[in-house]
Amino acid sequence: MSANRPSYPPRGRKPGPVPATLTVRAFRRYLLGQLTSNIGTWMQRAAQDLLVLQLTGNSGSAVGIVTALQFLPQTLFGLTGGALADRYPKRRLLLITQTAMAAQSLLLGILTGTGTVSLPSVYALAFALGTATAVDSPARNALVSELVSRDQVATAVSLNSAQFNVARILGPAAAGLTVAAVGTGPVFLINAVSYLAVLYGLITIPAGELRHPGRRRPGDMRLTDAFRHIATTPELLLPITLVAFVGTFGLNFQVTISLMAITVFHSGAAAFGYLSTAYAAGSLIGAILAANGKQPPTARRLITATVAFGVLEAALGLMPGYGTFMALLIPAGLASVTVTTTANALTQLHVDPHLRSRVLSVYFLVLLGGTPIGAPLVGVVSDALGARSTLILGGLISAVSALALPATVTGRHRPNRRRRTADPAGAPLTDAPDTSAGTSGEALTSPSQGRSSRSRP
Repeated sequence: MSANRPSYPPRGRKPGPVPATLTVRAFRRYLLGQLTSNIGTWMQRAAQDLLVLQLTGNSGSAVGIVTALQFLPQTLFGLTGGALADRYPKRRLLLITQTAMAAQSLLLGILTGTGTVSLPSVYALAFALGTATAVDSPARNALVSELVSRDQVATAVSLNSAQFNVARILGPAAAGLTVAAVGTGPVFLINAVSYLAVLYGLITIPAGELRHPGRRRPGDMRLTDAFRHIATTPELLLPITLVAFVGTFGLNFQVTISLMAITVFHSGAAAFGYLSTAYAAGSLIGAILAANGKQPPTARRLITATVAFGVLEAALGLMPGYGTFMALLIPAGLASVTVTTTANALTQLHVDPHLRSRVLSVYFLVLLGGTPIGAPLVGVVSDALGARSTLILGGLISAVSALALPATVTGRHRPNRRRRTADPAGAPLTDAPDTSAGTSGEALTSPSQGRSSRSRP
């Protein structure tokens, strides 16, 4: 087997340990670069909201518009970004998108520092950043599978999630201190400089250390291939469909936490910040635990984690006071990141490599693209029934979908169906028996549907 072809271990093999994964030089450089850049990105997000409030006299709707403009490109262009990442080398594409994102931050910093910034310019730059991110996200996440061996993918995904949550905790705090000391403009400039860490890591990764998915094929821009692959592969259909429900109805904590802090507990910005930190801390704990897990990700674990997340979210809506609400946010954050990291790892493990970026673009479309739908629904429910109801309903929908979807997904596929599978390194397609247990070693059934079938090495 050549150096550029990934080795695929027998099913049921335990994920690679964290120390071994971190010894992979290419992945380590990627991880450190992402951590540095993400801290800067979270700094910019916090400073951007403060800038909009300054420009508009504390208009909450203006902040909502900026947020929507950053998420909208994911809905509009996310699938195209996945197609581009499957068509062209991911590292080359990331060099372009990361440079574009750095330029956006630099321009926003210059405009703010010189006093020439305006609300329309913030809107335009937010949309530009979202557009670059829509192309960047599927390529960046698919690159993880090219930096490590297959048995290390689940650990690498969890470590990537851990660095994201570390940045989510440190970034806003650093932004608050920086804005208080020197204003919002320097925060954007700091973020622009932080992209140099990512660019350095990408440039210095030796091409021979990348595990390429194989020869690119004619028609690799077709999105229909990705949808067909998802629809005919239960191991992909379950996590992606489940994430669509959870992402749209359950993962709206940026909105629900603020509603609870202001309308229920009648607290201010500082109290809201403490609640956000508690949720982020729980997410970080969940990512670390997932990275140190001794078993491969399974469909059963995804279902269990989603049910637990739904129950915890519904319980949050019943908490009587600020203190109990904040305390329960920690396990809720842990459960939420367990859901997303498990679903991400299952998707990466079961996707045909030459379709990986396109399938991941669908994954992130349903995870993040549901925000423009879910966030307004949260507002409507809150206005009609109260903020607590948004949490209770979101949690119930997440838990019920986790219990109902497995039977629906497996019911669409005959147990002995034969499907076409591809060699991981891009060899010609061959007919192979369907193995719905897959690498996870678990059948796609809910815990109440009897015992699961175990795959053997």
